[in-house]
Amino acid sequence: MKISDILKTKSFALFTTSPSAELQGAIDLMAEKDMGSLVVLENGTLVGMLTFREVFKSLSFARGSVQGALVGDVMDKNPLILNSETDVNETRQHMIERHARYVPIMDDGTLMGVVSFYDVAKSMLNAQQLENQMLKAYIRDWPVEN
Repeated sequence: MKISDILKTKSFALFTTSPSAELQGAIDLMAEKDMGSLVVLENGTLVGMLTFREVFKSLSFARGSVQGALVGDVMDKNPLILNSETDVNETRQHMIERHARYVPIMDDGTLMGVVSFYDVAKSMLNAQQLENQMLKAYIRDWPVEN
């Protein structure tokens, strides 16, 4: 299974922000849309990721205030980026190694979507359930020897 298979099951709505945007506005958008991350674009180019991890670090550093902070001040400037042809097992391994909960998917410089660790876990569970059902059906139809 590839990341492209996961993307087919997800919503096509992508929300982004810019590094010059106020952090409070980005937090408000993430809360309003119930999202754990925003892709940060500058002139159409991916320059970072903003997740709740970066928001919490910023809040801790500033003692609870994001007043005057910009997205570019706190974003992950070197996020894990994969493409839609990446195998799901490989994706899972990369996410674990980098402690990445959200991964932007880029194909030839085009943002295709964002895959979360939840998306990967759900797709793998669904694949295992399908395989389990197929094996049970195969065993149930096993021919009897005479």
